[in-house]
Amino acid sequence: MTKKKKKEEEPRVHEELKGFKMEINSFGEISSSLPIEAINAFLNKNVADKKLQEREDQIQD
Repeated sequence: MTKKKKKEEEPRVHEELKGFKMEINSFGEISSSLPIEAINAFLNKNVADKKLQEREDQIQD
């Protein structure tokens, strides 16, 4: 019996993150196609930080 080949499909991602891929190499190191600064900027813009929601000194949009 032969093994079936897995199809590698492109994951659904936000339009700003097109081409984003993450891989873990044999040493357990995470590599990404986008710099971490770009990922952090996207997350800061699109995800609310639950820990900071209750703080009064935090400016919310």
